[in-house]
Amino acid sequence: MLNYQLIAYCWLCIGLLVFVLLLFIKAPYGRHTRTGWGPMIDNRLGWVLMELVVLGILLYFVWHGENAISLPIAVILALFAAHYIHRSLIFPFALHTKGKKMPLLIMLMAVGFNTMNGYLLGWYFGNLANYPSNWLWDPHFLLGLALFLMGMGINIWSDYHLIALRKPGETGYKIPEGGLFRYISCPNHFGEILEWTGFAVLNWSLPGLIFAIWTFANLAPRALAHHRWYREKFVDYPKERKALIPGVW
Repeated sequence: MLNYQLIAYCWLCIGLLVFVLLLFIKAPYGRHTRTGWGPMIDNRLGWVLMELVVLGILLYFVWHGENAISLPIAVILALFAAHYIHRSLIFPFALHTKGKKMPLLIMLMAVGFNTMNGYLLGWYFGNLANYPSNWLWDPHFLLGLALFLMGMGINIWSDYHLIALRKPGETGYKIPEGGLFRYISCPNHFGEILEWTGFAVLNWSLPGLIFAIWTFANLAPRALAHHRWYREKFVDYPKERKALIPGVW
């Protein structure tokens, strides 16, 4: 238990350091892809590999843990799996990015993050989690579930809205409109942060909290980079639009 907590808190500190670094270094994938980061890999393949690994790691530690899989744990794991099944096996094949590549290094870094995240969550649910049978009616779960579903909905709608802006064969970028895009540049990132904040609330655990913090550490600087990119690329980009939080930031 002590070693697990030590690893968890060390991982949290690394996440905070990553947040600071990403404020100054743009991760070179998507619209920020650039040379100089080593070998490249097909964009779709990279998405599948780096997102699917977390499910395998998590399920391994849950399966080999000492806990019985109670109904609350099964529901929580199903919510987690729903996100990553979509992200690894559905979303990559909806992208209009035929022939596009990402640095292999970025994929491997994502695999490393997902491996650690899968371990922390899998070990917790497999060995430490102890939810009462009525946890699914607890205010923590109900509030967290509402935030999770709202965030997932915002994230998925925003991602597919961006995909729809680019017709098959097109490679350029356009200014997104509608929905939360009226207020912020990156509602997809806002939605994912909200989603995993809700997940942390509904399972009320240390690894859930660390995952939410890591999500913010990764996506908040990304949203700021996207926002600056939009402003530099489009002279008519809406001046009142914020980067990540409507009316605030």
